[in-house]
Amino acid sequence: MRVAKSSLIGPGENTLYGTVAVALSFFVFAYSARFGQISILFYYGLWLPLVLVDYRRVLGNYVRYLWIFAFAIFACLSVFWSEAPAQTARTGIQYLSHVVCALIAMRVIDLRTLIKGAIAGTGLVLVYSLLFGVYHYDPLDGSYSFVGAFASKNQLGFYASLGVYFAFAAVVLLADGKLWLLAAAAVGLLSAYALAASQSATSVLTGAVVVALAAVARGLQVLSPKRRKGLFLAVAVFALVGVLAFVYGDGFSLVLGAFGKDATLTGRTYLWQQGMEAARANPYFGVGYQAYWVQGFSEAERLWEEFFITTRTGFHFHNTFIEATVETGLVGVLLLTLVLLVTLAGHTWQMLSRPAGRESVVLFGISVLLAMRAFVEIDILTPYHVGSFLLYFCAGRLTLREVSRSHRRSAALVPVPVRPAPAYGRVPT
Repeated sequence: MRVAKSSLIGPGENTLYGTVAVALSFFVFAYSARFGQISILFYYGLWLPLVLVDYRRVLGNYVRYLWIFAFAIFACLSVFWSEAPAQTARTGIQYLSHVVCALIAMRVIDLRTLIKGAIAGTGLVLVYSLLFGVYHYDPLDGSYSFVGAFASKNQLGFYASLGVYFAFAAVVLLADGKLWLLAAAAVGLLSAYALAASQSATSVLTGAVVVALAAVARGLQVLSPKRRKGLFLAVAVFALVGVLAFVYGDGFSLVLGAFGKDATLTGRTYLWQQGMEAARANPYFGVGYQAYWVQGFSEAERLWEEFFITTRTGFHFHNTFIEATVETGLVGVLLLTLVLLVTLAGHTWQMLSRPAGRESVVLFGISVLLAMRAFVEIDILTPYHVGSFLLYFCAGRLTLREVSRSHRRSAALVPVPVRPAPAYGRVPT
């Protein structure tokens, strides 16, 4: 039996395959620590074999992606000065190949398929967590919290906030079919419940903010691009003033108090201080990608002991920029920040400039969510993580649009030969 290429790699025509691939990828990202290497191989099997179908169409021109690959390549190169070269070599290759998979997904599926797959994937992840989840005791503040099938409530909260956002995108921004609207509503309600159960202040705040911003951005679409930009600038200035008032008005303590926590007991401030001190030892190139939290290294062992991490794995500084500076130095953090800022700025500009920018509104919301969480988590810094997958998917969509425009311009300039009309009564040969 022959399978049409378009059913695998044709955006808009491969909805079934793309939805399943995205959903299963989300599940692997969530639980690869539970299911081991076989789940990672399964993830690769969803995307890499598509290169064999039509490598030019699936891969595209990677010269356009150099700015996207910059950090991943630098992470691999850090093996030459890494304090744990074997760890850096393995994780660097994993991160680079993960970026390739995200870019393949970006080229072969459209936004509707991504949203459908994300809804199915987050629903699957949350159902599994509700069925097999547990409560963890936090020795820092003496509280219990539901972590699902994850090791941290913040990861459960992240998937729940993604479920809320993609459900909002499906219902409000795209509105694609009654069946998917019902599925989106169900996953949205399930995600809201999981978000409340996780008691993750980070996920609740960022999720609420990004949904509100996406709603405002959707409302701006009724205006002309010129008026849209002016109003957006006014809203941005107002929001900046609000954020500054929130920060200097001790808003964080109020928010943490609403979740029954004390700002002095979360440990993040202390972790940030420790991270900045560690970064000063190797300020330009760092200790090597993923080479700090290694068993046997004195500083990592000390922090694991202070924060009661008995497994001695899976810990970080709870800040993408500090973590990246420690591991890859100022050079690495600048390259990673470049990808994040260009992605956010690019989709913001397209959301304001395009006559009908619903897709840009959705990708703008994802970019904002990842940018906000970068200050308290490391979602975009590790391989096989839904955050890094979505970042490079959104970054790649910027280059895809540029390619599409150039193709349209070149197609419009191709001369079409026209044969002269035959003389009256003469039969053309």
